Amino acid sequence: MFDWLKMSAAELGRGIGDGAIDPVALTQAFLGAIDSHDLRDRIYAQVTHERALTEAEAAAERARAGQRLSPLDGVPVSWKDLFDTAGVATEAGSALLKDRVPEADAEVVKIATQLGLVCLGKTHMSELAFSGLGLNPITATPPCVNDAGAVPGGSSSGAATSVAFGLAPMAIGSDTGGSVRVPSAWNDLVGLKTTWGLVSNAGSVPLCPKFDTVGPLCRTVEDAAYALSALTGNQVVDLKAARIAGKHFAVLETIALDDVRETPLDAFNSAVARLEAAGAIIDRIQAPEVEWAMGLTGTLFTAEAYGTWKSVIEANPHLMFAEILERFRSGVHVGGADYVAAWQTLEKARDRWHARVAGYDGVLCPTTPIMPPNLERLQSDHEYYVTENILALRNTRIGNLLGLCSVSLPTGTPSAGLMIFGQPFGEARLLRTASAVERGLA
Repeated sequence: MFDWLKMSAAELGRGIGDGAIDPVALTQAFLGAIDSHDLRDRIYAQVTHERALTEAEAAAERARAGQRLSPLDGVPVSWKDLFDTAGVATEAGSALLKDRVPEADAEVVKIATQLGLVCLGKTHMSELAFSGLGLNPITATPPCVNDAGAVPGGSSSGAATSVAFGLAPMAIGSDTGGSVRVPSAWNDLVGLKTTWGLVSNAGSVPLCPKFDTVGPLCRTVEDAAYALSALTGNQVVDLKAARIAGKHFAVLETIALDDVRETPLDAFNSAVARLEAAGAIIDRIQAPEVEWAMGLTGTLFTAEAYGTWKSVIEANPHLMFAEILERFRSGVHVGGADYVAAWQTLEKARDRWHARVAGYDGVLCPTTPIMPPNLERLQSDHEYYVTENILALRNTRIGNLLGLCSVSLPTGTPSAGLMIFGQPFGEARLLRTASAVERGLA
């Protein structure tokens, strides 16, 4: 039973289908692991024991009757604490939303539940999802699995650590500027950023509605494919034919390789060399449109975030972590004309990018230019906080600005990820490519 805590979600699903794993016993194993873990309260904001066992019992009955609803029917999952869950507090890591209890599940929670996934509970996150570090003095800061003194990455911090510490086989998070991929990289997981609009945000606490996306954090690319199916209700992507030989990749040199620190750069270069040795074709490209897009960050993200939260924040600003409050308020001075012009420029950048990379199976870069920063220093050194937060999200934000799907994979070097950019709504192709890369790096 203990080994269940280390298995992939897909393996657990197959075990349930084969009759080797009882969903109730499986759920009890995870609930027991959560409740007995020293880090429980730093990872989970809410543990939904009653709901989990009720859903597991229903899954067990379906399994016995041969009427499973999906390959993950009966498999437990954790949810980032910005997805509404009926009757259970959803506070998005902020005292501004303390004791907020929604009446209905978010749309993605409904879909996943209808397909038989079992809700273990809600995981901690950066306040209102507006940081890539995972530091949250207001609620809780989970630790990085590879460094107890470092932050885990955010904003889906508890989501990543729930899987990394064996307290969930799979987690669902959100990604506005890198919030699935950064914590996945720093905790040696696979993190999938979906194309904006593919997965419903209805019933999710927003940050920047024009950039917010939903995605899984898990142990394998196969799990990411299964999770995507469970979030959309679409068919699972077939990964069986994925091969690395002959895959054509571009390494993005514009911005993405600037000031990358030694460990993540060495890990990235090693991964690229291994892929090339396995038969992949590697080009290196410059893309000036990436510079155009990245120059719009301060206009687009901060204006939308502050516009979304201004009235709530300014009613009780003293309840917020000062660094997050400052980041929101940086959107105060963005004018409407500047915002419109920025979107028009971004659309041109997107068109130029799509034309440039159309012939590639994926575009590669390090997931983050830095390793997980020190937790204590982030709380005492403002300049360090600002620098590390900006760098943590720099490479991942390229995908959000350009409207791409993207995945982060472990490189084999702890807390150093390899990122692949795909095309908008190209998740099926991206997952097949990622599966091939995963095998090439094994």
